[in-house]
Amino acid sequence: MQYLFEYCDTLDCPYEAFLYDTAAMPFPVRPHWHYFMEIIYMLEGTGLVECDGKSYVVEPGDMILFHPEAVHAIYTAADMPLKYEGIKFDVSRLYTENNYAPKLRVILENASKSNHADIFFKEKQIRDLMVRNILEECREELWNKNYGYDIIVHNKICYLLVQMIRIWREQGFNTDKAAAHSSETNSIRAITAYIDVHAGETIRVEELADMCNMSYSYFAKSFKQYYGRSCKEYIEFIRVSKAADLLLFTEFDLSYISQETGFSDSSHLIKTFRKWKGITPKQFKKQYTM
Repeated sequence: MQYLFEYCDTLDCPYEAFLYDTAAMPFPVRPHWHYFMEIIYMLEGTGLVECDGKSYVVEPGDMILFHPEAVHAIYTAADMPLKYEGIKFDVSRLYTENNYAPKLRVILENASKSNHADIFFKEKQIRDLMVRNILEECREELWNKNYGYDIIVHNKICYLLVQMIRIWREQGFNTDKAAAHSSETNSIRAITAYIDVHAGETIRVEELADMCNMSYSYFAKSFKQYYGRSCKEYIEFIRVSKAADLLLFTEFDLSYISQETGFSDSSHLIKTFRKWKGITPKQFKKQYTM
């Protein structure tokens, strides 16, 4: 079974920039997640992007941000290729020189749970930020690796993120509160990799709590606080994402897919799939299989 986790070398390669052309590269982009933060800026075509159960129509000039561990996929909203600039980076490697400046990692971690920090930015919101130029320059720096390239890329990413945070502040995101927030999430974050690998098996939340050395109630509360949904809902979502992947890239029937992705039977799969996607597995396969 296809795992959703995509490996990124956060130690040796904290930045990855790319130009993606679906006319010449694998497409659609399968549901996946990674520990990097990712930004894509649409150049050509209209994309249908799914991220953590929500759908976004991304047109030329629009930008979308994927937080670390967010399950996301990219399809086309029309029968035409897409082209977009993208960059991935390790949030924990971002830093600022001023002691009074809040850590970007902490701000972004809390933004991922806020209703006032939308990951989708329309063209009119970012028109003056020169996003395309920034991402192109990052890609060229990472390709050429001239002296000080990592400093330039780091500074350009920080600039872009701060501009996004300013937009979030206008939307009501409280950066002071976010900067002061500190939570014990390392063990909970690690458990998502376990869920990915074992999604096709029976997973009990009580056992996950034991693996994190937490009581059930504390684990459940902490998990929901960090991910914005219960652990049970997260497991459901991962299973539906895996089912979507199998629907698009294999010819397996629903009975087999339900067994592979941890559902009790095909009826359970259909009901849960409709809950998350708004359509049945059959409708989903017809809509996104070109």
